[in-house]
Amino acid sequence: MRAIVAGLVLMAALSLIVLSIRPGGLRRQLRLAARRFRMVLLLGGIYLVVSTVLRIAFQGGWVADYGPAAIALVLGAAFLVMAQDPAMPPASKP
Repeated sequence: MRAIVAGLVLMAALSLIVLSIRPGGLRRQLRLAARRFRMVLLLGGIYLVVSTVLRIAFQGGWVADYGPAAIALVLGAAFLVMAQDPAMPPASKP
């Protein structure tokens, strides 16, 4: 049990260290992570609705078999495009 707790603490600490090292600091990285999480929730909801409609509308055949997989690929590609980090503003000279 102690090993599990120690592993969870170690993973959290390592995540914070890696996010702090990245450009923009911890606050910007957590904001980007929250933005990506909202996108995942939205795209997951879209997948559930579309796959449900496909299963109800096309109860048999190739659309019911391959439709959800095709929708997942399209939504995965959309996530890869939309979840990219925005460009960093140029550093101002003092």
